[in-house]
Amino acid sequence: MNDLIALSLFIWPLIVLLPFLIKQINQYERGIVFTMGKYSRTWKPGWKILIPIFQKYIRVDIRVKAVDVPDQEAITKDNIPVRINAVIYYKIIDAAKAVIEVEDYFYAVSQLAQTTMRNAVGEVTLDELLASKQRVSDRIKKTVDTASDPWGVDVQSVELKDIVLPENLKRTIAKVAEAQREKQAVIINSEGEVAAASNMAKAAETLSKQNGALHLRTLQSINDLSSDQSNTTIWMIPIEALKALKSLADKK
Repeated sequence: MNDLIALSLFIWPLIVLLPFLIKQINQYERGIVFTMGKYSRTWKPGWKILIPIFQKYIRVDIRVKAVDVPDQEAITKDNIPVRINAVIYYKIIDAAKAVIEVEDYFYAVSQLAQTTMRNAVGEVTLDELLASKQRVSDRIKKTVDTASDPWGVDVQSVELKDIVLPENLKRTIAKVAEAQREKQAVIINSEGEVAAASNMAKAAETLSKQNGALHLRTLQSINDLSSDQSNTTIWMIPIEALKALKSLADKK
């Protein structure tokens, strides 16, 4: 009887303390364990035993995270103000460094991305920024990834989402694009006129070399006009031709 009482006195405190002793680390987590304030190990997924009072652990999520970098005011290389925002995808590759080397890695990556993004925009012109967004994104990714390596953070990608221009600059760009299209239209039209004039000159030269070709072309034009009854054709005959016909009639 005394043995059962002693055993129960041992088991019940153990059952009460069991939730405080056993910790579960999920597949997408790592546990950073500190023993008496000093880093001792990194727990992988599974059930682990933690010694209360002497040990403390911190969970670190190692899944890919997305940081939405808020709108930033920046000045391009050609002194044009723009507002840009981006999204950064990163993950923790060394959980111990993410806890020990930086106080808040999420906030640190966000602030680093904002500063790097403003600096990267200031190194390119507006035309380069609009035409080569991916190249600018790659430059930001490389800089942020290099700076965050000591924190155990690996930057997967950086994507520039929006580039907001001032309204007056939008109107100016639209006018430039419209003027460029009008210029192309005028050039194409003039090239067509040159080609048409060249073909007409070649046709006139061909007609002039063949006897009776001009008369046949005239008769063909008359036939085309007469096919529509609504057309009225007026022919101008020189007076000299009428006098010649009159003289021919008088002789007869």
